[in-house]
Amino acid sequence: MFLENKVNRDDKKGWVEVICGSMFSGKTEELLRRLKRAKIARQKVEIFKPMVDVRYSDTEVVSHDANAITSTPVESSGNILLLSSNVEVVGIDEAQFFDKGLVDVCHKLASQGIRVIVAGLDMDFKGVPFGPIPGLLATAEYVTKVHAICMRCGDLANFSHRLSDDNKLVVLGEKNEYEPLCRGCFTKAHQKV
Repeated sequence: MFLENKVNRDDKKGWVEVICGSMFSGKTEELLRRLKRAKIARQKVEIFKPMVDVRYSDTEVVSHDANAITSTPVESSGNILLLSSNVEVVGIDEAQFFDKGLVDVCHKLASQGIRVIVAGLDMDFKGVPFGPIPGLLATAEYVTKVHAICMRCGDLANFSHRLSDDNKLVVLGEKNEYEPLCRGCFTKAHQKV
Protein backbone atom coordinates (compact mmCIF):
# COMPACT_ATOMS: atom_id res chain seq x y z
CA MET A 1 0.00 0.00 0.00
CA PHE A 2 2.82 2.42 0.83
CA LEU A 3 4.40 1.96 -2.60
CA GLU A 4 1.10 2.71 -4.38
CA ASN A 5 0.78 6.06 -2.63
CA LYS A 6 4.38 7.07 -3.15
CA VAL A 7 4.78 10.21 -5.28
CA ASN A 8 6.58 9.60 -8.55
CA ARG A 9 9.33 12.23 -8.88
CA ASP A 10 8.99 12.08 -12.67
CA ASP A 11 5.42 13.40 -12.41
CA LYS A 12 6.52 16.98 -11.72
CA LYS A 13 3.81 19.52 -12.20
CA GLY A 14 4.67 22.84 -13.78
CA TRP A 15 2.70 26.05 -13.84
CA VAL A 16 2.80 29.67 -15.01
CA GLU A 17 2.89 32.66 -12.65
CA VAL A 18 2.46 36.21 -13.98
CA ILE A 19 3.51 39.36 -12.12
CA CYS A 20 2.10 42.45 -13.85
CA GLY A 21 1.46 46.13 -13.25
CA SER A 22 2.63 49.58 -14.24
CA MET A 23 6.16 50.88 -14.33
CA PHE A 24 7.73 51.40 -10.88
CA SER A 25 5.29 48.97 -9.25
CA GLY A 26 7.85 46.37 -8.15
CA LYS A 27 7.31 43.69 -10.82
CA THR A 28 10.99 42.92 -11.30
CA GLU A 29 11.61 43.15 -7.55
CA GLU A 30 8.94 40.47 -6.96
CA LEU A 31 10.34 38.33 -9.80
CA LEU A 32 13.83 38.53 -8.27
CA ARG A 33 12.46 37.66 -4.82
CA ARG A 34 10.78 34.51 -6.14
CA LEU A 35 13.83 33.46 -8.17
CA LYS A 36 16.20 33.97 -5.23
CA ARG A 37 13.94 31.83 -3.04
CA ALA A 38 13.99 29.08 -5.69
CA LYS A 39 17.80 29.23 -5.68
CA ILE A 40 17.83 29.01 -1.86
CA ALA A 41 15.69 25.87 -2.27
CA ARG A 42 18.49 24.52 -4.51
CA GLN A 43 16.31 24.47 -7.59
CA LYS A 44 17.89 24.87 -11.01
CA VAL A 45 16.91 28.36 -12.20
CA GLU A 46 17.34 30.09 -15.56
CA ILE A 47 16.41 33.74 -16.13
CA PHE A 48 15.69 35.38 -19.47
CA LYS A 49 15.11 38.92 -20.66
CA PRO A 50 14.53 40.43 -24.10
CA MET A 51 17.70 41.49 -25.87
CA VAL A 52 16.18 44.94 -26.43
CA ASP A 53 16.19 45.72 -22.68
CA VAL A 54 19.60 47.27 -22.06
CA ARG A 55 18.58 50.03 -19.64
CA TYR A 56 20.67 48.88 -16.67
CA SER A 57 22.68 45.94 -17.97
CA ASP A 58 23.13 43.81 -21.08
CA THR A 59 23.19 40.54 -19.13
CA GLU A 60 21.40 41.13 -15.82
CA VAL A 61 17.80 41.59 -14.79
CA VAL A 62 17.93 44.73 -12.64
CA SER A 63 15.10 46.27 -10.62
CA HIS A 64 14.60 50.02 -10.18
CA ASP A 65 15.95 49.48 -6.64
CA ALA A 66 19.23 48.20 -8.19
CA ASN A 67 18.79 44.55 -7.15
CA ALA A 68 20.14 42.28 -9.87
CA ILE A 69 20.44 38.67 -10.99
CA THR A 70 22.37 37.27 -13.95
CA SER A 71 20.17 36.53 -16.96
CA THR A 72 20.35 35.37 -20.55
CA PRO A 73 19.25 38.00 -23.08
CA VAL A 74 17.29 36.43 -25.96
CA GLU A 75 15.99 37.77 -29.24
CA SER A 76 12.70 35.86 -29.37
CA SER A 77 10.49 33.69 -27.20
CA GLY A 78 11.49 30.57 -29.12
CA ASN A 79 15.05 30.93 -27.82
CA ILE A 80 13.74 30.45 -24.28
CA LEU A 81 12.53 26.93 -25.13
CA LEU A 82 15.90 26.04 -26.63
CA LEU A 83 17.82 27.28 -23.60
CA SER A 84 15.61 25.85 -20.84
CA SER A 85 16.69 22.24 -20.72
CA ASN A 86 17.45 20.69 -17.36
CA VAL A 87 15.94 23.49 -15.23
CA GLU A 88 13.17 23.54 -12.64
CA VAL A 89 12.32 27.25 -12.66
CA VAL A 90 12.33 29.74 -15.54
CA GLY A 91 12.10 33.48 -14.91
CA ILE A 92 11.21 35.93 -17.68
CA ASP A 93 11.44 39.71 -17.20
CA GLU A 94 10.03 42.51 -19.38
CA ALA A 95 7.76 39.95 -21.04
CA GLN A 96 5.74 42.64 -22.83
CA PHE A 97 8.68 43.08 -25.24
CA PHE A 98 8.51 39.46 -26.44
CA ASP A 99 6.46 38.20 -29.38
CA LYS A 100 3.04 36.63 -28.81
CA GLY A 101 4.63 33.18 -29.11
CA LEU A 102 5.72 33.65 -25.49
CA VAL A 103 2.31 32.36 -24.34
CA ASP A 104 2.87 28.99 -26.04
CA VAL A 105 6.49 28.86 -24.86
CA CYS A 106 5.45 29.35 -21.24
CA HIS A 107 2.78 26.66 -21.47
CA LYS A 108 5.14 24.18 -23.14
CA LEU A 109 7.65 24.73 -20.33
CA ALA A 110 4.93 24.30 -17.69
CA SER A 111 3.78 21.11 -19.40
CA GLN A 112 7.35 19.82 -19.04
CA GLY A 113 7.06 20.28 -15.26
CA ILE A 114 8.79 23.66 -15.08
CA ARG A 115 7.65 26.52 -12.86
CA VAL A 116 7.53 29.61 -15.11
CA ILE A 117 7.53 33.07 -13.53
CA VAL A 118 6.85 35.96 -15.92
CA ALA A 119 6.98 39.69 -15.13
CA GLY A 120 5.87 42.50 -17.40
CA LEU A 121 3.76 45.56 -18.06
CA ASP A 122 0.12 44.65 -18.58
CA MET A 123 -0.61 47.95 -20.43
CA ASP A 124 1.37 50.22 -22.70
CA PHE A 125 1.71 54.01 -22.29
CA LYS A 126 -1.75 54.51 -23.84
CA GLY A 127 -3.42 52.15 -21.35
CA VAL A 128 -3.85 49.38 -23.96
CA PRO A 129 -3.10 45.69 -23.15
CA PHE A 130 0.55 45.08 -24.05
CA GLY A 131 2.10 42.27 -26.11
CA PRO A 132 1.74 38.69 -24.87
CA ILE A 133 0.77 39.69 -21.31
CA PRO A 134 -3.04 39.54 -21.84
CA GLY A 135 -2.75 35.97 -23.17
CA LEU A 136 -0.56 34.99 -20.24
CA LEU A 137 -2.95 36.59 -17.73
CA ALA A 138 -5.86 34.64 -19.18
CA THR A 139 -4.09 31.28 -19.07
CA ALA A 140 -1.70 31.40 -16.09
CA GLU A 141 -2.37 29.46 -12.93
CA TYR A 142 -1.30 32.38 -10.71
CA VAL A 143 -1.53 36.12 -11.30
CA THR A 144 -0.17 38.90 -9.10
CA LYS A 145 -0.95 42.52 -9.98
CA VAL A 146 1.29 45.02 -8.24
CA HIS A 147 0.77 48.77 -8.04
CA ALA A 148 2.96 51.84 -7.92
CA ILE A 149 2.06 55.12 -6.23
CA CYS A 150 0.52 57.84 -8.39
CA MET A 151 3.07 60.63 -8.79
CA ARG A 152 0.33 63.27 -8.93
CA CYS A 153 -2.10 62.39 -6.12
CA GLY A 154 -0.56 59.57 -4.06
CA ASP A 155 -3.25 56.94 -4.77
CA LEU A 156 -2.44 53.45 -6.08
CA ALA A 157 -1.22 53.68 -9.67
CA ASN A 158 -1.70 51.08 -12.37
CA PHE A 159 -0.98 53.13 -15.52
CA SER A 160 2.43 54.01 -17.03
CA HIS A 161 2.18 57.56 -18.38
CA ARG A 162 4.79 58.63 -20.92
CA LEU A 163 6.04 62.16 -20.31
CA SER A 164 7.32 62.76 -23.84
CA ASP A 165 5.32 63.16 -27.06
CA ASP A 166 6.99 60.13 -28.65
CA ASN A 167 4.29 57.82 -30.05
CA LYS A 168 6.48 54.74 -30.69
CA LEU A 169 5.18 51.70 -28.81
CA VAL A 170 8.57 50.87 -27.28
CA VAL A 171 10.56 53.70 -25.75
CA LEU A 172 12.95 52.46 -23.08
CA GLY A 173 13.16 54.87 -20.21
CA GLU A 174 13.00 55.60 -16.55
CA LYS A 175 11.57 58.36 -14.37
CA ASN A 176 12.57 61.00 -16.91
CA GLU A 177 10.37 59.26 -19.54
CA TYR A 178 7.50 57.75 -17.51
CA GLU A 179 5.48 58.25 -14.36
CA PRO A 180 2.99 55.92 -12.69
CA LEU A 181 -0.53 57.37 -12.47
CA CYS A 182 -3.88 56.30 -11.02
CA ARG A 183 -6.87 56.04 -13.36
CA GLY A 184 -8.13 59.57 -12.60
CA CYS A 185 -4.78 61.28 -13.14
CA PHE A 186 -4.07 59.15 -16.23
CA THR A 187 -7.43 60.15 -17.74
CA LYS A 188 -6.76 63.85 -17.02
CA ALA A 189 -3.27 63.63 -18.51
CA HIS A 190 -4.63 62.06 -21.72
CA GLN A 191 -7.43 64.61 -22.07
CA LYS A 192 -4.77 67.31 -22.41
CA VAL A 193 -3.07 65.47 -25.27
